[in-house]
Amino acid sequence: MVEPGKSKFQIDLRRHLREHEVDDNLVHLICEIAEASKYIINSIRTGDLGVAGTSNLYGEQQLALDVLADRILRKRLDHSRVVANMMSEEADEIIPISPDCEGKYSVAFDPLDGSSLVDVNLAVGTIVSIFSGCDLLQSGRNQVAAMYILYGPRTTLVYSTGNGVHEFSMNHLMEFNLVRENIQIGKKGSLYSPGGQRNLYTPGTEAFVQQLEERGVKLRYSGGFVPDINQVLLKGQGIFFYPHLKGKPNGKLRLLFELSPMAFLVEQAGGAASTGRGPILDVEPEHIHDRSPVFIGSKDDVALAEKFIRKLDIEKKKVAS
Repeated sequence: MVEPGKSKFQIDLRRHLREHEVDDNLVHLICEIAEASKYIINSIRTGDLGVAGTSNLYGEQQLALDVLADRILRKRLDHSRVVANMMSEEADEIIPISPDCEGKYSVAFDPLDGSSLVDVNLAVGTIVSIFSGCDLLQSGRNQVAAMYILYGPRTTLVYSTGNGVHEFSMNHLMEFNLVRENIQIGKKGSLYSPGGQRNLYTPGTEAFVQQLEERGVKLRYSGGFVPDINQVLLKGQGIFFYPHLKGKPNGKLRLLFELSPMAFLVEQAGGAASTGRGPILDVEPEHIHDRSPVFIGSKDDVALAEKFIRKLDIEKKKVAS
């Protein structure tokens, strides 16, 4: 096996999965998603950056690239023969593929997270959550795999099947080769990526941010969830958060398509992911498109956020009573 921090470009994705004794059907599924990303990156480079003329179920205008990336992934998953159900962030219901759940997987995906950044040439990505069997509506703790693909200056793929977090880079032949395995996140970071309007932060979140600033932690925020989580993972430290806001107690990000898979990856790398009141991976979704606040990254920083939120929440309740 490759030592942490060393590159072995001759190890491709399929070989790496097999060396980690991943189930054959899951190997096939992950490689199909990797294959789909080749078409998505080509669409980003050459495709229409305009509006598709449709809206998704959140009332957000869909871009042509959103629709195309969604179609590419659906087609690959549909034809993979190892998927029971799938769910796209762009759809309003679960898409059944096979009534036979035995040995198959259910997949939730955000086909092109941060797509509004494409027209200004910033990094975007695909996020994927994988469960065994037919059930998608369960806590992230039950995921068998999670991954994302980042379309930036380089195209990289990061995955975990519960046995560490590993990074691959697409070469000139559009093959994914191993760059780094067993990525680890330190307990305390020197950078933070804050989402949401600061004037809408609750007292606990505001106190947490002030503590980070007093410590000299630097603000590094791209506006994209995938590149910001990638930054935390590959820098090996830091915290991203999109908190509960005044008037928006559930934050912005979707549990099933964004938070659960990223929480799985970050926990596998030794970090933590919290709603501000408990682990993201323990949240049982009630609906497919549930949202949640998130604080994700270095363990000590996530714990500090929880401490401030818990303390200020208690004080707020005392004042109210």
